[in-house]
Amino acid sequence: MDTSQIKVIAFDADDTLWDCQGHFEQVMQQLYDELLPWVDRETAARELFATERKNMPLLGFGTKAFTLSMLETAMRVSRYEMSAAKLSEIQQLCYTLNEFSCDPLPEVKETLEAIPPHFTQICFTKGELLDQEHKLERSRLKDFFSHIEITSNKGEQEFRNLCSKLHIKPHEMLMVGNSLKSDIAPALAIGCMAVYIPFHVTWELEHADHFEHPHMVQIDHFGQLLDIIGNNKQKQQ
Repeated sequence: MDTSQIKVIAFDADDTLWDCQGHFEQVMQQLYDELLPWVDRETAARELFATERKNMPLLGFGTKAFTLSMLETAMRVSRYEMSAAKLSEIQQLCYTLNEFSCDPLPEVKETLEAIPPHFTQICFTKGELLDQEHKLERSRLKDFFSHIEITSNKGEQEFRNLCSKLHIKPHEMLMVGNSLKSDIAPALAIGCMAVYIPFHVTWELEHADHFEHPHMVQIDHFGQLLDIIGNNKQKQQ
């Protein structure tokens, strides 16, 4: 993949720069425990996913939407038999997701520091505005980005809008992220380059079949990004 024309490197946030889904998974496991008097864990997981998928068009992404979906699932699956005290415990557990540590994943900070200055680094993430802003603050990575874009969705139109706002052509942007569905596929569809970094856990609504593309490279760890942009810098010289 030739990235010699790249001017902007756009980074996804959750599960690319820091662990997010892992914290949500822990909270989800607690819900499944509380629902054992009524259903097994696999059924509870399917019911939560169905609730999240139903609520997505209205509530979008983020901790608030997740909390409402958790409570709705708990009430429905327990046939409204779960006590108010237990529902309050689930609510408070969900609220901890507003405070979890956003320590950068391995090699993230060192790589962002080492990227040559002629590349413009930005953060392009989807989710609830305050939720994402707070996570960026807790990560202590905010100053690496000259532009931060938080959107309710990440599709082809959002990528086009981003390129227009940055005054670049799609082929001048490299998107780096962990979601084939939200980070990689729409970026490639409009002509961007992409670097895919799989994370060890993926939210059900972000699952997508793996695919190959001439403008996409998959890497195993964040530091390999420097090899990709470094190799093309050498070609230019």
